[in-house]
Amino acid sequence: MARLTFAAVAAAASFALMPGTGIAQVSNGYYSATPATAPAPGQIVTRSTVWTCGETSCDAPKGRSRDAIMCQLIVREVGELASFSANGEAFDAESLSNCNAHARS
Repeated sequence: MARLTFAAVAAAASFALMPGTGIAQVSNGYYSATPATAPAPGQIVTRSTVWTCGETSCDAPKGRSRDAIMCQLIVREVGELASFSANGEAFDAESLSNCNAHARS
């Protein structure tokens, strides 16, 4: 009986630690893209890179293409970006503008 009670408590504790909906997304990728309009939560695949979108941004692990190309690939899917960073380095205004020029209209 004690084992069953311990298992139930452990299961409840693990569920309490799981993130729920409405919690802000924490960037855990090499790339982070913040669309000008909120993205649809879920996953987007650009070439062979899987982006995970939360309430405000989309993140992805390092891809095979140059950073500027990765920015262009995600902007084609989510539209104009408010910001984009690769390996923690934010694109400057000119680089972001060049990237946004590839957004679908």
